[in-house]
Amino acid sequence: MLKLTSDFLEEVVEKQKTDTRLLKYKALIEQGKKSDIEIDGDGVMRCRGRVCVPDVPELKRMILEEGHRSNLSIHPGVTKMYQDLKKMFWWPGMKKEISEFVYACLTCQKSKVEHQKPSGLLQPMFIPEWKWDSIAMDFVSGLPRTSKGHDMIWVVVDRLTKSAHFIAIKTGMLIPKLAEIYVEEIVRLHGIPSSIVSDSIVHKIPAVLTTSGIRRSSIV
Repeated sequence: MLKLTSDFLEEVVEKQKTDTRLLKYKALIEQGKKSDIEIDGDGVMRCRGRVCVPDVPELKRMILEEGHRSNLSIHPGVTKMYQDLKKMFWWPGMKKEISEFVYACLTCQKSKVEHQKPSGLLQPMFIPEWKWDSIAMDFVSGLPRTSKGHDMIWVVVDRLTKSAHFIAIKTGMLIPKLAEIYVEEIVRLHGIPSSIVSDSIVHKIPAVLTTSGIRRSSIV
């Protein structure tokens, strides 16, 4: 869990001074109209004892990453992570952002797939007509960590020619980051496939690409 060090709290205080919402709260505090929020002896604005986190994406992300990958509770689910973090922090929409963060975590999604019930009877796959028009994806995990922190291989295979890309990635990498790598390593070279054969782990990648203006591939 993230420790409330003096350096961290100093950064929070500085960011609180520029947060429009928190400045409104501060004005209400000074008028005696905001009883659930106070400013402690160190100048930190708190909501019922919890640090009011300013609306700074980098700061929120640091808190979420630390809360999701601590030594005591590695990759907790949404409820567990929310219960842990809300003891120390508060910001509007906190639970929703935690849910989105966990949803985008590759390791969490992979674990969810491994614990699902077996699928039904296998169905024959169609044969693609063009190279890289239909691709298959999978992950090889549990590998020794490299000097760059990579410990997984993302395997992307053209279903027609069986040619493949082997991409080194890190455990815990988020789906949006995987989408960036997908565009750089696959789409840039081969274009957008019409279909992707995979488990549910990477079903989210086309959806992320859609939000970036890239046409969504069908999932098999």
